[in-house]
Amino acid sequence: MWAPSQALIEQANVTAFARRAIRRWKLGFNTYPEFYAWSVDHPEQFWDSMWESCGVIASNKGARVLVDGERMPGAKWFPEARLNFAENLLRRRDATDAFVFWDETGFRRRISYAGLQAEVSRVAQAMRAEGLSAGDRVAAFMPNMPETAVLALAAISIGAVWSCCSPDFGTDGVLDRFGQTGPKMLFCADGYLYNGKSYASLARVQEIAAQLPSVRRVVVVSHLSTWPEVSGIANALRYADWIAPHAPGAIEYTQLPFDHPLYILFTSGTTGKPKCIVHGAGGTLLSGLKTYKLQFDVRPLDRFFYYTTCNWVMWNLLFQGLLAEASVMLYDGSPFVRDAAILFDYCDAERFTQFGTSAKFIDAIAKRGLKPRRTHSLASVRTIISTGSPLVPESYDYVYREIKRDVCLSSISGGTDIMGCFADANPILPVYRGELQCRSLGMKVEVWDEDGRPLVGEKGELVCTRAFPSMPVGFWNDADGKRYHEAYFARYPNVWCHGDYCELTARGTMIVYGRSDATLNPGGVRIGTAEIYGQVEKIDAVEESVAIGQLWPPEQPSDTRVVLFVKLREGLVLDAALEERIRRQIREHTSARHVPARIVQVPDIPRTKNGKVVELAVKAMVHGMPVTHTDALANPEVLALFRNMPELQA
Repeated sequence: MWAPSQALIEQANVTAFARRAIRRWKLGFNTYPEFYAWSVDHPEQFWDSMWESCGVIASNKGARVLVDGERMPGAKWFPEARLNFAENLLRRRDATDAFVFWDETGFRRRISYAGLQAEVSRVAQAMRAEGLSAGDRVAAFMPNMPETAVLALAAISIGAVWSCCSPDFGTDGVLDRFGQTGPKMLFCADGYLYNGKSYASLARVQEIAAQLPSVRRVVVVSHLSTWPEVSGIANALRYADWIAPHAPGAIEYTQLPFDHPLYILFTSGTTGKPKCIVHGAGGTLLSGLKTYKLQFDVRPLDRFFYYTTCNWVMWNLLFQGLLAEASVMLYDGSPFVRDAAILFDYCDAERFTQFGTSAKFIDAIAKRGLKPRRTHSLASVRTIISTGSPLVPESYDYVYREIKRDVCLSSISGGTDIMGCFADANPILPVYRGELQCRSLGMKVEVWDEDGRPLVGEKGELVCTRAFPSMPVGFWNDADGKRYHEAYFARYPNVWCHGDYCELTARGTMIVYGRSDATLNPGGVRIGTAEIYGQVEKIDAVEESVAIGQLWPPEQPSDTRVVLFVKLREGLVLDAALEERIRRQIREHTSARHVPARIVQVPDIPRTKNGKVVELAVKAMVHGMPVTHTDALANPEVLALFRNMPELQA
């Protein structure tokens, strides 16, 4: 659907990087497949080249790149290195934009790299005055605004461990996360805006702080009001008061080991308490440099945007655009205000070079009939990036027909678990309809069958067969590593099994069919849910859908049957004709096995705050199992609709 020009290939960061590596290591190849093969077959050379080429700032690198590289988990990268992650993000110190911030009202403010340096230095001093030191945890209950990134950078400069979640969470959801990590400091805003409404946060903050005995200081950032009332919250100060005693100055960066904990990220936790995934500073740094410079082709002074909340790994990725010396575009609020045009308004006003969003957003604006190519310029955009769920082939058609013709459309896949991608963007490779462009450099990704045999052109489990730097340090409160091992390494020993149901094509692209744990298995045939969604959501009457496997018959289950739930456009009803149309669409474009045994209309589909449909929670409700941790859901009240449905009793 798109291919880069020779000029684009010549200008790309990855082209320059490959040529430097070829000269340095005296390599005898000149094609991209050979370059990828070198990156995974010679990981020490590849990651050492990343370090040197990107100019990693460190007080010590050390002589060794990799120790025990054959162990997974257990490999150690750059074991002698000492560095600070924040120091690598704050290398630029001029008047160019570091952050631009919009919300639903439009432009709010911008902060330069010089201004960011000054603000981070004041916050870091205030943190040190509170007694914060390396290894302490801090937590943020914040919107996606500049202060959130400032607080993260300051904490990381000291060596504190950062975690955050968005302010639309209820008290229990926040405590399920921060209650496991024992933060010393809690940061929050006084509220947030969403879909034209203001939501106050401080009543919840008061409850949260009262139930986090580890918290010694609460700091409240002004967002909805200029002077929030904080007297009801124990040990609370307003942000402005808290930093007032400290003047801008040099930042004291604590030098720490490569694997020093940087972030604690949380899984969605819809079927149990969220897992706390600990990521190390060095691995996150190298993965971020590779992502921005090689895969996303971000150059100094590019203007990088990704729609996200602070509850998603994409927020961590977004503010790390500073690694490439880019200007990072922040947005907080609904993407559907101004008749779903606000992100495109923002794009034109601030000249985005990379536009990141979710597959669900692209599908939603397609169903609304938006034609941004006719209403907006989008001239500056080189790359559109999509993740969160597989981008269906029809969304590729829509992007090139109605958004922009000359653009690299990159569907990517990886996640919270690895602070990066397994299937990635690539500025020098073509885009094929419905396919992810390539496997990520330095990631030895394969697709295996049940017996651990590699597959090409067939569906199977996504695995990574060699260690990589951004593997988690481990899980929080998992001293013996048992839960970490069970999550990724139990199925295929010494191999990372990611839990995605995928296909590696003969040309090296990837197709993602959904999560393995949500894969349907009627009659012993494995079916990825994305295969069904891709067909169902072609039908204009269907807004959204979710498919599960129901154990059948319920009294003596010996098999599963496919059940499809559909949310229809407003005012429409699932009648026999529409049911038959859905079945025919699935049968003709997939197989008879994909056709659901039952199709049920529902008023809404439960999804996380990041927009992901929660198949496992729906399946649990249908089978009468508990779903106790629903705070990660945008619409938890919908789950009750799926319990004891009469349509599923026969």
